Amino acid sequence: MSAVKLTGRLVCVDDAEAETVLRHLPRHMELTRAEAGCLHFDVEPTGDPRVWSVSERFVDQAAFDAHQARVRTSEWGQATSGIAREYVIETHRDGGQ
Repeated sequence: MSAVKLTGRLVCVDDAEAETVLRHLPRHMELTRAEAGCLHFDVEPTGDPRVWSVSERFVDQAAFDAHQARVRTSEWGQATSGIAREYVIETHRDGGQ
């Protein structure tokens, strides 16, 4: 089994986008952490109020794909679809960190 790890940043261009993130993020985190196959999910503020650090890990590609599909149709996905994401996705055969 190969774990999938996503790391990167969510980058807002203005205060309105940042407010959208703040408004929708708590529920998004709650729903994601409850998903089958979610091993780790954190979205944390950085020193810049318009930028968040993102770290996700899912048990396998199927769990990650299910998460991505859910997010596309979720309130979070709809509200934040225009916000820039700078992500790196890696697969770890040992379920690695």
